[in-house]
Amino acid sequence: MIEGVITLLLVFMIIGSIIALEIRDLLSAIIAVGVVGYFLCVIALLIGAPDIAITQLVVEVLSLIILIRVAIRRDLKTVYGNRELFGLVLTLLSILILFIFGMEALEKLPPFGTPSFTLNPDSPSLRYLTKGLKETGAANIVSSVILDYRAYDTFGEATVLFTAIIGALAILRIYARKRREK
Repeated sequence: MIEGVITLLLVFMIIGSIIALEIRDLLSAIIAVGVVGYFLCVIALLIGAPDIAITQLVVEVLSLIILIRVAIRRDLKTVYGNRELFGLVLTLLSILILFIFGMEALEKLPPFGTPSFTLNPDSPSLRYLTKGLKETGAANIVSSVILDYRAYDTFGEATVLFTAIIGALAILRIYARKRREK
């Protein structure tokens, strides 16, 4: 079931990428790239990587806000005709799809207060709790999980966030410099 949903989302991501590359309107291309990023976030949730999904969502929101602001400043276009209805329908459909996937992800969560190792005795959390001090030597189990067991994940997430912040600062700095020159 999940493999089919992931395959469908990957197909939508490919279609969104092609649309972003081929469309002539800059704002529409940015929105298409945003849809691709949000579908990637949903895929991360479906495969059981909520930390990566959260990082992807934060980076996606920040980059979309900055890119949309730059695109609106660059070329402001008025939409006439049936394009407003099509955009509204497409937006509502995307929100509905994200809502359905979000509800499915929430249904798969264990009941509140239930430790994950009671549902799955082979879960890593049981190993972290029982052998964490002996294997890592860290008295703080949270630090040992973040810095020893999940160090590559943490490094990757920090790299993604750092890159997004540097990119945002670079775009805003160019924008401020151009504004001063006027």
